[in-house]
Amino acid sequence: VAEILLDEDSFAATIRDYSKLIDLHSRANHAQDVERILGKMKEKDIAPDILTSITLVHMYSKSGNLEQATRAFDFIQKEGLQPDTKLFTSMISACINAGDPKQAERLVKKMDELSMKPSREIYMDVMRAYAERNLVDGAQSVKTKMSFAGIEPPLECFTLLIEAYGRAGNPDCAYEAFEQMRKNGHEPDDRCLAGMITALMKKNQLDQALKLLLSLEKEGVKPGVKTNLALLDWLSTLQLVQEAEQLVQKIRKVGEEPLEIHVYLADMYAKSRQEEKARKSLKILEEKKRLLKADQFERIIRGLQVGGFSEDASKYFKMMRSRGFVPSATVEAGVRGVGRLAGR
Repeated sequence: VAEILLDEDSFAATIRDYSKLIDLHSRANHAQDVERILGKMKEKDIAPDILTSITLVHMYSKSGNLEQATRAFDFIQKEGLQPDTKLFTSMISACINAGDPKQAERLVKKMDELSMKPSREIYMDVMRAYAERNLVDGAQSVKTKMSFAGIEPPLECFTLLIEAYGRAGNPDCAYEAFEQMRKNGHEPDDRCLAGMITALMKKNQLDQALKLLLSLEKEGVKPGVKTNLALLDWLSTLQLVQEAEQLVQKIRKVGEEPLEIHVYLADMYAKSRQEEKARKSLKILEEKKRLLKADQFERIIRGLQVGGFSEDASKYFKMMRSRGFVPSATVEAGVRGVGRLAGR
């Protein structure tokens, strides 16, 4: 009803009327309704005011529309209003949601320059965004700034660095972060330890990994499911079948059987041509195919190709495509190549 009234020329709607309606729709996360009202404002040459722009920053930040959020944010500053902590936080979230942690870090710096002390949560959100994209230098930079700001880095801060260095194949830097974490009084949790094992795996430093686990066990730090899964990933890749099977039993003893177990086992058994065992895991994976990720499909298909199970590889290739995943060129070439040979 309110929107119908705005269309009536006799009502003589003002910016405040539009602003109130935009605020209502924004709180309800009705972005399309807001856009429609903004369109009507434009038709009547009514420009958004500061209050409306503040609402738009928060709304666009939630929806991840960085361009529009930035436009509204810049307008607020041009009008001479200094954004408060809430506005900065929304803009930082918008940058993170849009995959731009560098811009988010710039906003954190701006907050600091304006004597608005960014919270630990803000620093961690930005650091998390860097680490998830394997931008290790950015993650390290945020950790350093957090320390300079007098905020004690939490355990997750070190875990993020360890995981990022691990994915980047840099176990030395991962271990430095691990040691620094312990100096800061944090004991490694399961996720952190799994990250360290993954880092060592990238350089195939199995002896160092086992040495680390043994030394920690002596101190009472036992590997959990995540760490054991990282180790199983490694052992199965190395085709250490007996050791991998023993580790699977250890994981099952705590009452858990993550899907990753069967991804690793299917790959390992297929490559070693242990068909009966491979099919047991493949059956479970097929039943839970909707839970499989793209990289897991790739690993299963590659294992089947290496082991000579071309029909099964083709089956999982089709399964992967049906889930909307795009297979790598290597996997696709392998499946297509076998198909061409079979057709001759």
